[in-house]
Amino acid sequence: MKLVKSLLLGSAAGLTVVAGAHAADLPVKKAVPVEYVKVCTAHGAGFFYIPGTDTCLRISGRARFQATYLQNYFRGNNGNAGDLMGYQGLGRFAFDARTSTAYGTLRSFIRFDLAYGTGPFLASGTQTRQGGNILAFGVDGYGRAVTNVNIDKAFIQFAGFTAGRASSFFDFYAHDFEMIGGTLGSDLPSTNLLAYTATFGNGFSATLSVEDPALRRTPLFGSASSNSIVASSQFALITGGSNFSPVLSSLNGVPVGVAEYDVSQRSRMPDFVGALRYDSAWGSAQLSAAVHELNAGLANGGTRLFGGGTSTFASAPHPSSEYGWAIQAGLKVNTPFIAPGDTLYLQGAYGEGAQRYVGFSSWNGSYLANSNVAAGATLNNWYADAVLDPLTGKLDLSKSWSVVASFLHYWTPQWRSAVFGSYGEQSFGRASRVNVGLLTAPVTSFLNPINAAYGFNGVLRDTNQLVAGGSLIWSPVRDLDIGVEGVYTRAALQSGRTIDLNKAAGQVATGVNAAGQPINAAGIALPTTNATDTFQVRMRVQRDF
Repeated sequence: MKLVKSLLLGSAAGLTVVAGAHAADLPVKKAVPVEYVKVCTAHGAGFFYIPGTDTCLRISGRARFQATYLQNYFRGNNGNAGDLMGYQGLGRFAFDARTSTAYGTLRSFIRFDLAYGTGPFLASGTQTRQGGNILAFGVDGYGRAVTNVNIDKAFIQFAGFTAGRASSFFDFYAHDFEMIGGTLGSDLPSTNLLAYTATFGNGFSATLSVEDPALRRTPLFGSASSNSIVASSQFALITGGSNFSPVLSSLNGVPVGVAEYDVSQRSRMPDFVGALRYDSAWGSAQLSAAVHELNAGLANGGTRLFGGGTSTFASAPHPSSEYGWAIQAGLKVNTPFIAPGDTLYLQGAYGEGAQRYVGFSSWNGSYLANSNVAAGATLNNWYADAVLDPLTGKLDLSKSWSVVASFLHYWTPQWRSAVFGSYGEQSFGRASRVNVGLLTAPVTSFLNPINAAYGFNGVLRDTNQLVAGGSLIWSPVRDLDIGVEGVYTRAALQSGRTIDLNKAAGQVATGVNAAGQPINAAGIALPTTNATDTFQVRMRVQRDF
């Protein structure tokens, strides 16, 4: 027994030696070293190296809650037109990647905004127009609850070039000190563009940018909606749809009828933007200009008025493209001698056929030919970039201008306020407005200048807007803002009066009485107005990181 046990132990010892010898012959695998994230100081605070690369990345974001009270004049029941309060929760994520190269910094930047809101002006005209809103359905939800998904930024910068979705190089003061952004002035937070910026040293630079025209359009007169001009009953001669405007047609030089032209604009050429800028320790200054094409389509049928026979519009004039333009000057002055962080903005713009660049229609989103400053307001503003003159067949450009001032003041490092105000005017060609009424409306219509009620017609009237507001914000800790803001807006006719759309909703003037008041078909005097105003208050809690 002892012999067997000795043999077994010996065999085990031998196997152990052999196994150890073979194990010694095998290659030894070393553990992969852990690559820790390293701070990148080359591009500023918050950047770190993406492991295994020489690219620095900064991740940032925002969380926001806000509630809005918007004055409302609506007198009946019509969906969200009676809502006074709105609420919104918003999240933002941003990724800034930079790599140092022999040609300078290669940068790519992406920013997403996600929001869910209910109530007035959260499903804004601008976002609806740009396809950024997902509306809820149902009796109590449609148009009153909205999810917003927006790729706010997605651009590449390299060797002076910027390509992608970025802020327009035309803009300067982009409502920087406002929560609501209700002042007049160009503010296109993002558009698709390709630009080159040349720097000359000592703070001077120049930029030439080719930008997407779609987000700068305001509808031509006759487009946007089937009732964008007047009620269909006023169009005895026009049978077209929502995007048509009339033009007198002829056959062998003889007028024969009215052709309907498609005035829904097409993307045929980009907008061209140029900017000269100076940046210094005391602030910044910029002079920018833009050229914007306006175009209309071909005739799409019509109504023969004279001579009988088959309608034909082969010789109807094709409206030639016109080119809107705008110029803008802006000044930013740092005023630390008042308090550290204090800043003053001054800006002015003028344009023809380019209301979005001037910013006269920015608050309402510019996606309709007319709109108002609050639901049920007494009058509408008209926002057409041009009117297709029905007698000449040419696009008659509108004119507009705006000025804005904004001042930010720090009472203490934790408390700050902003005050801001703006004023602007816009006008349309009188001849084209008269011609629209002469050609499209019967004598009994208030659109026809032969009718005495024409003077109370609100279509294509020259108007102005005044906006004033202020805010108070508390930042108890870094990157946390708790604030409130109030804004007053007034829209008014440049001259004369028009039918009060609030008190006489749906009423049409057919003439005037002995006292010079507009009357309806029953002879009842209709109320008139020359201005409308509204105010709103918004509170916000926001944390940036």
